[in-house]
Amino acid sequence: MDITDIRIRKVEADGKLKAYVTVTFDDCFVVHNVKIIEGKNGKFIAMPSRKTKSGEHKDVAHPINSEFRQLLQSKILEEYEKKKEGTEEKQEQ
Repeated sequence: MDITDIRIRKVEADGKLKAYVTVTFDDCFVVHNVKIIEGKNGKFIAMPSRKTKSGEHKDVAHPINSEFRQLLQSKILEEYEKKKEGTEEKQEQ
């Protein structure tokens, strides 16, 4: 399965949430609302989730193994940094 598109929507408000991400796989399956979060040890992704009746959050979609999670996270964060750098360059001009 290939990641064929990553779209980043940066969050302008201060806080831990930095962006929402839409990821397309094989040009035929899309996952919305992946979040980029600033944690104590750096940025990481959080998969889309919903709140259960008990107040617990459950992922709606998620990688099955840690290797794919790492691949997905690295690609998303790489794209986020590219977009962030592009925005900073525009602001300097």
